[in-house]
Amino acid sequence: MPEGNGTVALAFSGGLDTTVCVSLLKEEYGYDEVIGVTVDVGQPDYEFEEAEETAEALGVEQHVVDATEEFADLCMEAVKANADYQGYPLGTALARPVIAKAILSVAEEEGCSAVAHGCTGKGNDQLRFEAVWRDSDLDVIAPVRELGLTREWENEYAAEKGLPVEGGDGGRYSIDTNLWSRSIEGSELEDPSTIPSDDIYKWTDNPSDKDAELVEVAFEEGIPVAVDGEELGGVELIEQLNEQAGAHGIGRTDMMEDRMLGLKVRENYEHPAATVLLTAHEALEGLVLTQEERQFKAQVDQEWSQKAYQGLVDAPLTGALEAFIDDTNERVTGTVTVKLEGGHCRPVSRESDYAVYSESAASFNEEDVSGGITQQDATGVAKYHGFQSRLANKILDDAKKGAAVTDGSGDQSDAATEDTEE
Repeated sequence: MPEGNGTVALAFSGGLDTTVCVSLLKEEYGYDEVIGVTVDVGQPDYEFEEAEETAEALGVEQHVVDATEEFADLCMEAVKANADYQGYPLGTALARPVIAKAILSVAEEEGCSAVAHGCTGKGNDQLRFEAVWRDSDLDVIAPVRELGLTREWENEYAAEKGLPVEGGDGGRYSIDTNLWSRSIEGSELEDPSTIPSDDIYKWTDNPSDKDAELVEVAFEEGIPVAVDGEELGGVELIEQLNEQAGAHGIGRTDMMEDRMLGLKVRENYEHPAATVLLTAHEALEGLVLTQEERQFKAQVDQEWSQKAYQGLVDAPLTGALEAFIDDTNERVTGTVTVKLEGGHCRPVSRESDYAVYSESAASFNEEDVSGGITQQDATGVAKYHGFQSRLANKILDDAKKGAAVTDGSGDQSDAATEDTEE
């Protein structure tokens, strides 16, 4: 067994993977000491208690870093970008760079020679962690990936070594929880034909006949700042909406997700607050941005979401995209009222001093538009609208009939007519 490799900082949750990694980093990799770093991005209290108990049982020095405010700030940036991946709000993807930076900071402060994680070689998280870590001088260790471990092998190894393990729901599912989302995967859920039991959900109630609820969200330059008139910090605002919207069954996603490595996996998510805030923000943008801005921003948002999914929130391209997002969101200030009912969230009103909207111009009860524009002025537009398509269709029809087409208008030339007459 190799010896004398110094100290390694391990991303530590106290679950099966990281518990096994503690032992393997010493036995297989020869590290003298393993320190565990647990980063708080909004997990439930019991996870920290379990991690602390596991670290104590393993004799591991544990460092707990509070990164909830930093993570909430990134979630708000995601709101400005209307960020989603294949239809669900980004959650785990946003948390990983925040966690990786915190672990790297502890590793450097403690004089570690390496950083390690318990990710498999089949998932996204290995890439998100290492995108941050490989910008340092520390070695990067990934025991589960490098040793080709399976969950079955890990359970047998833990039993053989007498290691304390906690995996969420007795290890049946792989569950990741943070302030913004909760993901559930593994076990029978890996079969796309399996209908999940209701007990996999913890944040959201089953949609029922619960009375509808109206919630007003206020934004300043694209950032949510208040709920129902009460100003809240990012963390508190997200927590409150998770509870309010979750009670209506809002924010469940059951999907087939295409991972970065090309594998297609079945994922289940809960994200009540994210659903509300993204819905409200997009509604407010619809009021204050021009048509051209909305169309172009949809492309920018998609690119930002893709980089965030990859864990590359600090990439140069991400920064360039954010410059446009920030510029357009300077006017995304106002309020949106959403209706929470039966598992659905929809905007029912929106107000802003920056609204690109004229009620009189759009009203069917007003004769003219504005600025000297009358309804009759639209006649010329209507004549031109679709002209090229009509012309193209006529040319195709003439071609099918065998008629000569000479000038692109669909009419035969004078010369062709004369030839016919001769």
